[in-house]
Amino acid sequence: MPDFCLEKNCKYTKIAGIDEAGCGPWAGPVVAASVIFFEHNEELWNDLNDSKKLSKIKREQCYAKLVNSPQLVYGVGIATVTEIDTLNIAKATCLAMERAMLALPEKPEYALVDGIREPKINTPLKLVIKGDSISLSIAAASIIAKVTRDSIMAEIGEKYPEYGWSKNAGYGTALHQHALKCYGVTPYHRTSFSPIRKLINEAA
Repeated sequence: MPDFCLEKNCKYTKIAGIDEAGCGPWAGPVVAASVIFFEHNEELWNDLNDSKKLSKIKREQCYAKLVNSPQLVYGVGIATVTEIDTLNIAKATCLAMERAMLALPEKPEYALVDGIREPKINTPLKLVIKGDSISLSIAAASIIAKVTRDSIMAEIGEKYPEYGWSKNAGYGTALHQHALKCYGVTPYHRTSFSPIRKLINEAA
């Protein structure tokens, strides 16, 4: 389970955890979140974990506690499908993280960033592999990013219900692949991704 050791052992006090959701899906934006905790709160932290390790219900419960807590601030950043296709997914992910940092109502002194991609921010940072399983700040950011993105995918999925985005969040599931063969590519698909590009080339 993630803990607060990285934050406690840092010489800074105002530390942001940053994580993203949506690098792998074939459709939809990539979403990042940043979180700064101001107080230790065991009750608030008790259920926090890497968002991928939580059930949908538990994730949404944690999300509600986080965004309504006065003991933290958070920011959300989004990179669109167009930006993903124009820049590539790695650069678009960094862009979403940079926007999440800019969306924070308070400027952090330091940042803990999940993974290996380094955003361009005016703050000292540390990259933390599997950080959402190590740092509570990153775990909180992972939950906010994931729930936010799932909500976006459910909303745009109402326009294209055949693809099952409310359940698969744009990943290349069997249902999603079947819908692509039957109905083709939508404006929300990432045309720079090889499975989508292959379908476009086959239809040309």
